[in-house]
Amino acid sequence: MEFTKLNAPSLKELFIQQIETMILSGKLAIGEKLPSERELADSMQVSRAVVNTGISELARKGFLLIKPRVGTFVADYRRNGTLETLISIMNYNGGILRDDEIRSILELRIALDSLAVELCIANITDDELSILKSYVKELEETSSIEVASEIAFKFQHELAYLSGNTLLPLIFSSFKAPIITLWERFCRLYGIEFLHHNNAVLCDFIEQGNTQKAVEWLTAAITDTISGNRQIYY
Repeated sequence: MEFTKLNAPSLKELFIQQIETMILSGKLAIGEKLPSERELADSMQVSRAVVNTGISELARKGFLLIKPRVGTFVADYRRNGTLETLISIMNYNGGILRDDEIRSILELRIALDSLAVELCIANITDDELSILKSYVKELEETSSIEVASEIAFKFQHELAYLSGNTLLPLIFSSFKAPIITLWERFCRLYGIEFLHHNNAVLCDFIEQGNTQKAVEWLTAAITDTISGNRQIYY
């Protein structure tokens, strides 16, 4: 039996986690000025190098705003954050997305999936269609929620890739973690068979070359998880 190597977080990672937690919990308010790097280093008993690199990382993730010769401030992370900010919020909430974040991701999926389908149907080959069908078959055969969610992501990512738009697959890859979390929640609530059915019907419309029906189906399926019979947030 093989065991996974354990890795303790570095001081920089611990620094980032603590500051993120203080911001997300409200202990550090948006707009509040942080102590100087020297004061933070002394207070947290780490080197200034740890503080400096940690602050730079937090600024990149949208949590802090660095004003040269003025100081470092807590940023409005919901306005200025990135996908990494969302991942940090999920980690803070124990891997759980909040309702407004779930709704936002689902609404974005309608727009992106529709574009992927429209572009894909125009040029898809038989070999490319067979790849999508293979994912649908794998979904039908698995009984694992985790595996089903990974397969569903592969189906969606392949669809984005086949669209020919070079940015779509990159966008989908960036959202992999939260999207898989949503599919896992969907499967726990309603079963893998519904996830398989949604993808199977969409694949059929793509094979038929029926763009209108494909877009209508995926829009209806996603909308159903937002405000219909299979909502995945409350």
